[in-house]
Amino acid sequence: MIGFALTDEQQMIRDTVAAFATAAIRPAARPADESGTIPAQLIAKAWELGLVQGAIPENCGGYGDPRSAVTGAIVAEELAFGDLSIALHVLAPRLLAYPLIEAGTEEQKARLKSFTTAKFTAATAALMEPRFDFDPSAMATTAHSDRSGYILNGAKCYVPLAAEAAAILVYANARPEQGLAGVDAFLVPRDAPGLTLSDREKNMGIKGLATFALHLQDCRVGAEAKLGGAKGVNFVRLLSESRVAIAAMAVGVARAAFEYARDYAKERKAFGVPIATKQAIAFMLAEMAMEIDATRLLVWEAASRLDKGEDALKESAQARNYAAQSSLMVADNALQVLGGHGYIRDHPVELWLRDARGFAILEGLAIV
Repeated sequence: MIGFALTDEQQMIRDTVAAFATAAIRPAARPADESGTIPAQLIAKAWELGLVQGAIPENCGGYGDPRSAVTGAIVAEELAFGDLSIALHVLAPRLLAYPLIEAGTEEQKARLKSFTTAKFTAATAALMEPRFDFDPSAMATTAHSDRSGYILNGAKCYVPLAAEAAAILVYANARPEQGLAGVDAFLVPRDAPGLTLSDREKNMGIKGLATFALHLQDCRVGAEAKLGGAKGVNFVRLLSESRVAIAAMAVGVARAAFEYARDYAKERKAFGVPIATKQAIAFMLAEMAMEIDATRLLVWEAASRLDKGEDALKESAQARNYAAQSSLMVADNALQVLGGHGYIRDHPVELWLRDARGFAILEGLAIV
């Protein structure tokens, strides 16, 4: 039997992150969306929560807490409930730190010390490619080995914080005939010859998050750059962890839209009564609530399998795909509940709708 009762520690983490998201992140969401920038003071406060440092081993300066995908999903949902752009920015260092923890050689894990300082350390990973038919199992970015290391060629997009990260974890197809098992990851310095960054991407949603495209043209890295050394990485697991994180964030965005619409419907009156008492509105809100709970269960099921060391490729894909649909439906219905008010910037629902629309394409921007 599957059970999802939170431990006392998980409940404490949830309460702490939820309080921070409500008090600090939500008020900054609209200014970040309008200006395209996230206040450094807010990022510094989020860093103090230890959401990245917690899982880093004690011998590297971290807290040495055991990693849990369920806990990671809880954190991702609560942060995204505050704002998706800020959540992705706050958790971006995990894109490099967590694969290092999971697969890095002892020499590579020495990089983890940079994440244990008092100052936010920008880091990122490059997975998505600018193709309408992008498929992680048939990645166009390639890695060819020679006597001195590897040569990378290809293009990536939606790489968060790439302009300020010292190194980028680049996923590339090293053995095309092996599908997902043939993907390796490489630690590429931002100033590596052959690596060029685009100007900041202009996106429909997540406008507060700085994302970039990068181009790899005969980008040469040493043999020590391959994550995990000769053993490599378990890309299937990393991909599953990423999909769980994205799906959890979709739940957070959907929950934000639903709760706002619910509260609006209770206060907004038509013909002398709250519109929440109208059957059409009440049924719509009920369906939104059911979709959120159903999606969260899919997320937690996939996360639970990861915590047990089991394969979760199917479950994480199901959670991500369902979350992409349900979050968009919930955000769109929230806009419908507000009517004309939902379309204007005086209310945050249009922001959540734009953010929710991206879940259908976003891949690899977060990890649990």
